[in-house]
Amino acid sequence: MNNLTINQIKSQLAKVDSLSDNMLQALANDKRKGVQLALKQRIHQLQVTAKLRDAFFKRFQYERTFWHQGINYIAGVDEVGRGPLAGPVVAGAVMIPRDFDLLEVNDSKQLSPKKRAELAPLIRQSALSVGIGIMDNHVIDQVNIYEATRLAMKAAVDQLDPIPQRIIVDAMQIDVPIKQVRLIKGDAKSVSVSAASIIAKVYRDHLMDEYARKYPEYDFIHNAGYGTKKHLAALQQFGATSIHRISFAPVKNFVKK
Repeated sequence: MNNLTINQIKSQLAKVDSLSDNMLQALANDKRKGVQLALKQRIHQLQVTAKLRDAFFKRFQYERTFWHQGINYIAGVDEVGRGPLAGPVVAGAVMIPRDFDLLEVNDSKQLSPKKRAELAPLIRQSALSVGIGIMDNHVIDQVNIYEATRLAMKAAVDQLDPIPQRIIVDAMQIDVPIKQVRLIKGDAKSVSVSAASIIAKVYRDHLMDEYARKYPEYDFIHNAGYGTKKHLAALQQFGATSIHRISFAPVKNFVKK
């Protein structure tokens, strides 16, 4: 390795994909500071990737168990938007293949908006099928948020093709004739549910960005309909919009008669 330049070594290090690669050990004896810095950086990158991979495969345990049983089509289902004062509740349903390898797919709440936006199209490209269910504020007001969420989840599952043989869902029961595994905090325990949570979150955030242009006073671009201080102040000053959930407190107190 001593006959290689530092830039050449950096190029070689970029191809190393395992902490057990002999090249890492060989470079440990290189006295050049530039080489040691490049080696340290690459080892750190590999350690981060290894940690991501370990956590990823741990979240794959439910899917792997079903696949081992010969159950090939498994859907993860999750929702976003149960708590906001405005906008719809959105559910995502995703069926992923056995070779799904987007290591960064995790509970959408643990990811930055930028990372979610990057992952959503990649999930769509990799998935066997993706469904989106939307129940607006009017449905929420009519049937309550819990039932609206169940309806959104059913709508998302009904879009899947092929029909899933099993569903992994985040702590809900969906009204479909398919066996279901209900997981508390399922979006952090199942890759399929994690993927569904990202799809739903990105979709709903896009909707709320559109509403932000229509109703700029309510700051939806930053709060996605949740009851922030600025949002509540706008409610008090301007009243509820056509997308507010009038059955939710404190929205009902600001509905203009």
